[in-house]
Amino acid sequence: MTLGLWLTTASAQPLRDGDIIFQSSPSSQSRAVELATRSPYSHMGMVFLLYGRTYVYEAAERVKFTPLDQWIARGVQGRYVVMRLRDADRLLSASSQRRLLAVARQYEGRPYDLYFEWSDRRIYCSELVWKIYRRALGLAVGQTQRLREFDLTPPAVRHKLRERYGDRVPLDEVVISPAAVYASPLLVKILEK
Repeated sequence: MTLGLWLTTASAQPLRDGDIIFQSSPSSQSRAVELATRSPYSHMGMVFLLYGRTYVYEAAERVKFTPLDQWIARGVQGRYVVMRLRDADRLLSASSQRRLLAVARQYEGRPYDLYFEWSDRRIYCSELVWKIYRRALGLAVGQTQRLREFDLTPPAVRHKLRERYGDRVPLDEVVISPAAVYASPLLVKILEK
């Protein structure tokens, strides 16, 4: 079997459309996200099986499908976690999976949102996954927050905020973080490497 279809661990399960994969990225922005959200994960995407290969649909420089092995290789030490809807057998029927993909494709090619604005003009990783689930299936995978609810005191976080916003930090901006999606009671962990 290929990496894309089966991941070898003691409790390996085949990946499915709609699975959500998390990692830590080696960037200053990722470090700031991890500190502000008190999470080991700063980047995420949605799994899709297309044309016999497994891809992660992600918001990077642009929203795109990235082969799973390339996505994993970009993360810190190749570590990642895969979450799945707790009731996936019921909620992710073939028609539901098609809706996920159809909604996902509406975002393809959109630029990455460095400012974490709650809009569809530009989009960031956790916003992409959250909006796909919300618009395709009516599910909120994670609780949205206001930027002010994060821990904005660490120096790396303050530096990144100053770099992006200057003195006009939008503290009331609605945001969704990888940590909030990961903590969703709708999800269950199926794999950790």
